[in-house]
Amino acid sequence: MSRLLRGTYIVWIVLRYGLDELVLSSFQKPWLHLIGRIVSFGRPLNAPRGVRLREALERLGPIFVKFGQVLSTRRDLLPPDIAEELAKLQDRVPPFSPDIAVATIERAFRRPVGEIFTEFQREPVASASIAQVHFAKLVDRDGREREVAVKVLRPGMLPVIEKDLHLMRTMAGWVESLSADGKRLKPREVVAEFDKYLHDELDLMREAASAAQLRRNMEGLDLVLIPEMFWDWCRNDVLVMERMKGIPISQTTRLREAGVDLKRLARDGVTIFFTQVFRDGFFHADMHPGNIFVSTDPATFGRYISLDFGIVGTLTEYDKEYLAQNFTAFFRRDYKRVAELHIESGWVPPQTRVDELEAAVRAVCEPYFDRPLKEISLGMVLMRLFQTSRRFNVEIQPQLVLLQKTLLNIEGLGRDLDPDLDLWSTAKPFLEKWMAEQIGPRKFWEALKDQAPRYAKLLPELPRLLHDYLQHNAGSSRRELEQLLAEQRHTNRLLQGLIYAGIGFACGLVVMQILVRHQYF
Repeated sequence: MSRLLRGTYIVWIVLRYGLDELVLSSFQKPWLHLIGRIVSFGRPLNAPRGVRLREALERLGPIFVKFGQVLSTRRDLLPPDIAEELAKLQDRVPPFSPDIAVATIERAFRRPVGEIFTEFQREPVASASIAQVHFAKLVDRDGREREVAVKVLRPGMLPVIEKDLHLMRTMAGWVESLSADGKRLKPREVVAEFDKYLHDELDLMREAASAAQLRRNMEGLDLVLIPEMFWDWCRNDVLVMERMKGIPISQTTRLREAGVDLKRLARDGVTIFFTQVFRDGFFHADMHPGNIFVSTDPATFGRYISLDFGIVGTLTEYDKEYLAQNFTAFFRRDYKRVAELHIESGWVPPQTRVDELEAAVRAVCEPYFDRPLKEISLGMVLMRLFQTSRRFNVEIQPQLVLLQKTLLNIEGLGRDLDPDLDLWSTAKPFLEKWMAEQIGPRKFWEALKDQAPRYAKLLPELPRLLHDYLQHNAGSSRRELEQLLAEQRHTNRLLQGLIYAGIGFACGLVVMQILVRHQYF
């Protein structure tokens, strides 16, 4: 019943704001234009279409607001009026009452706001779909007064999200059962991933932990700033962090006037993204313009400032290696290797012909090389790849949905900063270096150092384990061994060689452990 009511409400919002007319009028067929005029007759649809779309998404709740945020980064695919209006969803969602924010803070810490902060601004400085932010000041453990940002969770979020997710699961079931591509697209798994990330966003302690991890990972890069978390004042529904000062990355005119090198900023963004993805396997996955600023502080001038860490993505070592090999093969235009990787990973059926898949990938990607970003629509590339994947029954990988979303955000940011940015040539050296490190001697020694303590602990147990195994299989093993020795007189030499090799390997591990303990590596 609750899903039926929610579905009815969505239909009512669509009709109230004239979104049905907006969709019909976007088609080129004259008869669809006529239907659009008929269905809009008698409804007061005086507001601009972008305003109507934004207000409808706001009324529908956080999931739909996030959908609008993603759309707002694709100015190449949207009319300018709609893109400008949807951009307001990034940090200008209508705020909730300051009294509710204060009550939430006082309930979380069981203390009046005046005892926690030396100064607290009741009016929020930013309001998004999940939470809103207030500026404040507090005295830290060292007795210094610090400027902080206080993030407060929007009340009543969980029931609304649960209703929308129920609807999405239902629709995913319909797609899977009714669509020819249903099983290949894995809609249920994709919704399950979305479910996980939305619930993660509702836990601000998890967000604080993610921010701390990213801050550690990025310390040596000197390209991005991530705020410090004040752990004494972090709870599930309230988060207190260092206040960061800068210019929103979407305000390119202000950045130019401040002297920021936009071309370098665009290249740095690509470096940050690929470092987080391939070096760390832990990346900021909500990089829309409302969450990215640029520092104007003289000590950190021109660096990125990342905010809002409610959604982060993780990749396994297998995912990283597979993606890196794919990217590297793309950049080298080695389409045969791309096809082989898809078959080896199980993304396409094993009987797929390599030459056919190679030709299809070449037809999609080859026209886009050596072009500046302004001449490339990644949306069109993805559309053509989707058509190709349908033909070859490529299975959608739900664990990579966040990475795809983040890549679209990065392209949107790069397009605004430097339309002439060559995304391919900027990323290629980084990926080739990363791949060399993964298979080179340095990686070998690091892996050996990591495993040396484990092997050193295991070695003394090997004789007992071997004895137990032989005793357990004494009868059959002895008969088989006698038969083998009768047939091959020289097997004893082979066994001796194996024993000597095992002793040599054990000695090598012991020596390695000694070297590690004395920090020779």
